[in-house]
Amino acid sequence: MRIAVIDDSAARAAVIEEGLREAGLTDLHIFLERHGLAAKLEACSPDVVLLNLENPSRDMLEETFALSRALARPIAMFVDQSDENAIAEAVDAGISAYVVDGLRKERIKPVLDLAVRRFQAFNRLQTELAEARSQLAERKIVDEAKLILMKKRGITEPEAYKLLRTHAMQSNRRIADIAQAIVTAENLLGGAL
Repeated sequence: MRIAVIDDSAARAAVIEEGLREAGLTDLHIFLERHGLAAKLEACSPDVVLLNLENPSRDMLEETFALSRALARPIAMFVDQSDENAIAEAVDAGISAYVVDGLRKERIKPVLDLAVRRFQAFNRLQTELAEARSQLAERKIVDEAKLILMKKRGITEPEAYKLLRTHAMQSNRRIADIAQAIVTAENLLGGAL
């Protein structure tokens, strides 16, 4: 597992590095300055990012949250102090683990594991949501096409669906694709199908 560690302090970064090495993780990339960080992270392509911010300013948090959205990787963030708004913004930005006043080398590996698991769970939910939305959109198009066929041909809903299914099988296409073609043709011809 390739891990990027971001910390402005070499001493704190050393604590993180020691904790990771003791946990058997050796593919580490330590970044002590934030200038050009996005390009550096893209170049090293980490599996996980551990970020330690002593007292993050609002600008630093916003930059980190933008980075989180762009990276699409698990990010564990250690901060010395926080408030409710910062925590809420971190969660909304996709920070996988947000740890306040908890930087100790023995805690780093468990926090890393938590960040990875939460990121994977969030990604699974996002994928399931996208699939559900896609299925719902396809269902809507199929229903719309059935209504068009029922109206134009004077047939029942089961007959309209059977017609869609038969044409899809004959043309080796998906029912949703056939339905989309019918809806598009109807819209283009303005109901003169």
